[in-house]
Amino acid sequence: MHIPLALTYDDVLIVPRRSSFSSRDEATTKTRLSRHINLNVPIVSANMDSVTGSDMAIAMARLGGIGILHRFNSIEENVEEVKRVKRAQNLIVSDPYTVDPTSTVSQAKEFASETGVSGLLVANGDNKLRGVLSRRDFLFATDMNQRVEEIMTPREKLIVGNAYTTFEEAKKIFAEFKVEKLPLVDDENHIVGLITSDDIKHIINYPLSNRDSEGRLIVGACVGVHGDYLERAQELVKAGVDVLVIDIAHGHSDLMFNAVAKLREVVPEVDLIAGNIATARAAEELCEAGVDAVKVGVGPGSICITRIVTGCGMPQLTAVMEAANVAKRYGVPVIADGGIKKSGDMVKALGAGADSIMLGSMLAGTEESPGVIMNKGDKKFKISRGSASFTQANDRRKINQEKKKNMSEVVPEGVESIVPFKGDVGSIIHQMVGGLKSGMSYTNSHTIAELQKNVEFVRISGAGLQESGVHDVTAIT
Repeated sequence: MHIPLALTYDDVLIVPRRSSFSSRDEATTKTRLSRHINLNVPIVSANMDSVTGSDMAIAMARLGGIGILHRFNSIEENVEEVKRVKRAQNLIVSDPYTVDPTSTVSQAKEFASETGVSGLLVANGDNKLRGVLSRRDFLFATDMNQRVEEIMTPREKLIVGNAYTTFEEAKKIFAEFKVEKLPLVDDENHIVGLITSDDIKHIINYPLSNRDSEGRLIVGACVGVHGDYLERAQELVKAGVDVLVIDIAHGHSDLMFNAVAKLREVVPEVDLIAGNIATARAAEELCEAGVDAVKVGVGPGSICITRIVTGCGMPQLTAVMEAANVAKRYGVPVIADGGIKKSGDMVKALGAGADSIMLGSMLAGTEESPGVIMNKGDKKFKISRGSASFTQANDRRKINQEKKKNMSEVVPEGVESIVPFKGDVGSIIHQMVGGLKSGMSYTNSHTIAELQKNVEFVRISGAGLQESGVHDVTAIT
């Protein structure tokens, strides 16, 4: 029996070549996530419940990537997470939250907290603007039983715009009048939208942010292949999700192909990403099935033990190269999912043919990842767990009410761990993008497409890997 050799990121290095770069900033990191969605930065946060909730998805989109919301909650909770991302940043909020003028301050404050906004427009049943309840009004309110109309800024004192107010006009109004919110009304004073100073600030501060046609941050969400997945997909699309990931451990399966066909029927307007896979044959069959991107990686993740439990998998560099070679013929982007430990791995993955990479454990433990910060001695930690871990399987059973399933029969393919608290996710993304741009400069690649064309890999030995890292010194940081 002939047994071919398969390689992963640590098995190779990229050969440097003559470069015309004067600065690594000459490199552009724009890429495709799927057939119809582009990214300014080729990084996707994984659909793990310890990695991507709405906070992470908001941060990722602002930084130029995208977050894929996990599915380990109810449909209603999943939908609210999408809506939260979509409302986090807009040029114009087309359907702003409002509060009735007869509501109490306490009720308004609770509603503002639930919706995650700092202030509210005040309107009655006919949707005519009556006033604005700002964060300052909340701050200085002394009687929680007062009615909103008693403490709001009334309509006659408001600066307003209309449906045709531009970004530049809004900037001038905020600068001149020092207001926090600019309600947009029609000729009869009906509310038609809202522009906030925070949205203006975010647009300026995050020039790489990925936004949809309405100026809202883009976001993806995940569905499975069993149970409520069709209903979940429909509700997520209604909420404004930009892309759906059909995510199962073994994506080259009848379950996947059946799910793709059914989802195409019920949500034909949204891009579908399918995975996970590890072979050229799987990529070919999924491309033939009409998916808009494929997710590659069976077992490379730091908390995934699929290869140990099942004996199945493929070293990630070879998996990406083989899948990408096929997917390119169909114009289908490839996402390299798992095995990325440092920025150099990302350069290798993209050079091997991936259009973007998915990060899980590297982003777990950040401020934006779900979960509470735990103190252990003088250090801070957060929990990270694989999507096929025992506790995750148990949570899925509770959510889907799979009462008949005996948990003693579950064979976990992931583990649960604690990871050090890492602070703001932005610092990690900036380091990764900086490393990518440096790698592009070493290969004289101004675009990711050029990187894929220019990359030349060489295999290295264990001694070569050791030589690549810190050695023969005692590191102090």
